[in-house]
Amino acid sequence: MIMIIFKVRRVLSFFVLLFLGTLAFTSCDKIGYKHKPKPKEIGDKLDSLNGVFVYYNSSVKNVSGRNMTADGYNLGLKYQCVEFVKRYYYEHLDHKMPNSYGHAKDFFVKGLADGKMMKHRNLIQYTNPSSSKPKGNDLLVFDGHTFNKFGHVAIISKVTENKIEIIQQNPGAYSKSRENFTLENKKEKWKIQNKRVLGWLRKK
Repeated sequence: MIMIIFKVRRVLSFFVLLFLGTLAFTSCDKIGYKHKPKPKEIGDKLDSLNGVFVYYNSSVKNVSGRNMTADGYNLGLKYQCVEFVKRYYYEHLDHKMPNSYGHAKDFFVKGLADGKMMKHRNLIQYTNPSSSKPKGNDLLVFDGHTFNKFGHVAIISKVTENKIEIIQQNPGAYSKSRENFTLENKKEKWKIQNKRVLGWLRKK
């Protein structure tokens, strides 16, 4: 009789321990200990538009070499913002810029009239504000500022009556690849509500 009681106790102890172990494992899973997110590494794919990828770059100043196409066209420094927009225009729009160098803010020529061709990029330039409404695939140009004197470029991925969405590479380690801005139409002029937006470029 004593042996039976001892065996029953051992079986019960086993199931109690099994239950407590399962409970602890489940609790850890719920608070995020089971599947810790893998840290992002430079070159990881973050997003894409029309099959063209945005890559993670960590620090905005990081450079991982120059990206050149098989036919010798300069796409830019990996994985800077300029590299993405030029790669997007090259891969999706089959467009090569006559001048394939320069900082982000250099993509906009100040003093060029709204809707005129910018020859060294072979793209039509629109000022902010402009008589032409932004469109998907337009290349958006931001001016430099105190913490980034080189400016920034992105691709307009979506346009509605009162908003645009952009997709961007290298916005910073903790910033997102997509961002939205208010779009207003006043006196037949379209304006993106961001004081750093110089304008946008478009393939003819």
